[in-house]
Amino acid sequence: MGKREEEEIIRIAKKMDKMAQKKNGSGALDLLKELRSVPMTLELLQSTRIGMSVNAIRKQSTDEEVTSLAKSLIKSWKKLLDEPASGDKSSDDKRKDTAPVSPSQGSPEAKEESSSSNSSGKSEHADVSTNSLINTFPRAPGTSDSIRIKCREMLSNALQAGDDYIAIGADCDELGAQIEECIFQEFKNTDMKYKNRVRSRISNLKDMKNPNLRRTVLCGSVTPERMAKMTAEEMASDELKEMRKNLTKEAVRDHQMATTGGTQTDLFTCGKCKGKSCTYTQVQTRSADEPMTTFVFCNQCGNRWKFC
Repeated sequence: MGKREEEEIIRIAKKMDKMAQKKNGSGALDLLKELRSVPMTLELLQSTRIGMSVNAIRKQSTDEEVTSLAKSLIKSWKKLLDEPASGDKSSDDKRKDTAPVSPSQGSPEAKEESSSSNSSGKSEHADVSTNSLINTFPRAPGTSDSIRIKCREMLSNALQAGDDYIAIGADCDELGAQIEECIFQEFKNTDMKYKNRVRSRISNLKDMKNPNLRRTVLCGSVTPERMAKMTAEEMASDELKEMRKNLTKEAVRDHQMATTGGTQTDLFTCGKCKGKSCTYTQVQTRSADEPMTTFVFCNQCGNRWKFC
């Protein structure tokens, strides 16, 4: 990641932020055109947070050309998330793939893009980023309930825990409101069950060891309705699922050993204290046609071992 490119993007981001705060988009089009010529990478998106600045300009601008170009940039940056995580491509190849083509290059695609940006509002509307969940899921109705408002804010913050939302361009406030609305419609009140459901969503979305859950929600692969009803097992990371699976196996084995009670014997000699007062149990840990495994416990020193 070039230091010069990062400084340039940060400069543009600061200017856009000031424009958005003053609600004055004059000069925004020139800044967006500068961004279009920058070879963007996922690292630059994460370090500069330029996606937030462009999205803010897109929302407050009334200039159709500005909003159209902003949407086009966000859409192209979203493709960076779909690239393989492994080093299949060199950084130069990735830059060539993700850098937008300037209309001045004269390619058929560039001419087509240029003509579409100057066409009627209908064609511009067709350029709306596909990551907008508002088009695929009803907007959440407003609420004056202070508890619900706070829950929506916390869900929105949880969705912004990582940097994926910047490249995706998702509206975290609206998405958080949609998830909360689905939870509220299930319980019809804000009692403890409602609060516990919201807390579990927030905890799992903020889990830095489980970024895939947050990304699938932001991209729309998991709908707000689905997210509102997922169990803890369904939301868990792959690492946690594997750990739970192993713990379950161990618990089953311990239960099997406990229910057998064990048999007293003096046929075994403890490797630690050399005592012969032992208890053994046998458990079928392998296939049915294999012999059972014998677990031995020393009644004198508490040493355990497996006898095959």
